[in-house]
Amino acid sequence: MKFSCEKYVLQAAIAVASRAAASKSPIQALEGLLLQADSDLKITGYDLKKGIYTFVQADIAEAGSVVIGARFLGEMIRKLPDGIVTISTDGGCGVKVKCGRSEFNFMGMSAEDYPEIPGVDGLNTLRLPEKTLRSMINQTIFAVSDSDVRPIYTGTLFEKKGSELTLVSVDGYRLAKRSETLEDGEGSDCSFVVPGSALSDIERICEDKDDPVAIAVGAKHISFSIGDTVVISRRLEGDFLNYRKSIPENFRYIVKVDRGEFMSVIDRVALIISERNSSPVHMFFNEDSIDCACATPIGKAEDVCGCEGSGDGLEIGFNDRYLMDALKAAGTDELNVCLNTASSPCVLRAADGSDSFTYMILPVRLRAGD
Repeated sequence: MKFSCEKYVLQAAIAVASRAAASKSPIQALEGLLLQADSDLKITGYDLKKGIYTFVQADIAEAGSVVIGARFLGEMIRKLPDGIVTISTDGGCGVKVKCGRSEFNFMGMSAEDYPEIPGVDGLNTLRLPEKTLRSMINQTIFAVSDSDVRPIYTGTLFEKKGSELTLVSVDGYRLAKRSETLEDGEGSDCSFVVPGSALSDIERICEDKDDPVAIAVGAKHISFSIGDTVVISRRLEGDFLNYRKSIPENFRYIVKVDRGEFMSVIDRVALIISERNSSPVHMFFNEDSIDCACATPIGKAEDVCGCEGSGDGLEIGFNDRYLMDALKAAGTDELNVCLNTASSPCVLRAADGSDSFTYMILPVRLRAGD
């Protein structure tokens, strides 16, 4: 094998594929990247749960393949001088990397030791712009569970009905929902759950442009084709929450807030909260104001956020981080805070009436003396 490629192009491709390489595995090859030179250069990372491969424009002098440790290869290419990088093998696993006056000679691993990435049978295919998918993931992934008690909630539900695609994440304390109308609504309705770890990588790979992402849905795996890169992930199996029945439809109180002001007030009040001194933020929804207060062994903090509407003095407590995550992800400046009682879920929606995103947060039960 022998090929030459611009350093910055090769470095970017290695960084993308390395997202799927195993950090530590009993199968040593999985800690590496598979480089395959044929008509194009293909670089693959795979950890048995998720695979990423990307195609790179390169001058192929001799076809072949080899596996090189992902971390070592990434650091080596990054530290090489700018210019054309040439990588070749000696017909076996001996590898030479040369760029300018710099040269490395080391042993790689046989490509035959690298497990094959599963194919996706493509029972259904969805298409949407990169920037749209990136935005949908960004506005829901924060609510993915990090607990393995219910593995199905460590991923995000993708649900296609007609021409509408909805993403839903839940973790037992909050729910994030984002919907978008597909320009190409063809294909049958379907639903599947994608692991949050794969979606984090997809969000980073997607750029702010209108180029389409093709999502192929198979029986056990899903693939996301993003430009020259393909991400393949296993589907999570299990019963996902019936989110439609979980989100309240009617509310006793709806108050409109400025998102920026609300975030600033919560951020200031939460300054006295720490891992050792945790406490909910108390909110009193009064006429045209939300009085916020928090008390911990450190001290007490109070602030006021203006609003439109009244909650008749309803007192409710929230985990500050859960509330801030939702506010940061909301894609509009004005929000409706929808409430019923101190123990029922709070729902955040866009104040303009659009139904593109919905955030539901369970309140913290307040105790006497809190």
